Amino acid sequence: MNLQERLAAGDVRALARLLTYAENDYPEAEEVIKNLYGRTGRAYVIGITGPPGAGKSTLTDKLAKALRARDNTVGIIAVDPTSPFTGGAILGDRIRMQELFTDPGVFIRSMGTRGHLGGLSKATQAAVRLMDIFGKDYIFIETVGVGQSEVDIVKTADSVVMVMVPGLGDDIQAIKAGIMEIGDIFAINKADLDGADRTKIEIEMMLDLNENKAWRPPVCKVVAVENSGMDILLGHIQEHRTFLSESGELVKRRARNIRNELMDLVRDRVMEFITRETGKKLTVDDLVQRIVAKDMDIYSAAQYIMEAINK
Repeated sequence: MNLQERLAAGDVRALARLLTYAENDYPEAEEVIKNLYGRTGRAYVIGITGPPGAGKSTLTDKLAKALRARDNTVGIIAVDPTSPFTGGAILGDRIRMQELFTDPGVFIRSMGTRGHLGGLSKATQAAVRLMDIFGKDYIFIETVGVGQSEVDIVKTADSVVMVMVPGLGDDIQAIKAGIMEIGDIFAINKADLDGADRTKIEIEMMLDLNENKAWRPPVCKVVAVENSGMDILLGHIQEHRTFLSESGELVKRRARNIRNELMDLVRDRVMEFITRETGKKLTVDDLVQRIVAKDMDIYSAAQYIMEAINK
């Protein structure tokens, strides 16, 4: 059997191989997704995001175990930051999930960002589709420790769990724009530390400012390392899934995510085109050198590229 047939049949090795192809932009992964696209859309995608050190890996590990106890299969995509100097990544999130490696119902894949901003890897969405085709019931995407503007997870996940911890900063931190606005569920991890109640109150106050949302994100306290509060958190995730399904928001959210993915894909393809030969005498590097030398302005160079694309 070829890779496509093996993936459809539930071959773990085929899934691993295709995920590697997706990370390296090999056409084989794209072809498999094209041919088996009708099998996508069955998995429920949960994003786990939050600041560095919040305990995202441990929380993901415990949630996965809770779902496995209910006979659900789980895929985990753990995204780690890539060094801007060497291009390498430690991929250390897997260390915190060692007990899951022996579970045949769980597949864990670590990915480096490879310079891609937004808290995710460029290949994350392809990885989600491959795990979906494979037949996973739930797929977790654990982002890198994100800052306020790195919110790509909202373009991929059905439900986003924002993991917070007490004592991260001043009171105003809870109402800043960015990552605080994308959470569907807030989990205050390490809730046995001082300040957990205060952090919960601050988040609740922030949520009070937005009265237009049909869904008010619940806020719960958990201690992931002790497996405390996981059932409550998982219950909130299931409640959000029910809300999305019954209100029709799940279809709208997935359509929005597909639109964003399509635009990103087209943008990447255009960038690949313009960095190759334009079909004329000048390449992009030649244009850059002319702009630096003041022989051409940047707007004329952009127009030149667009004319090359149109032809």
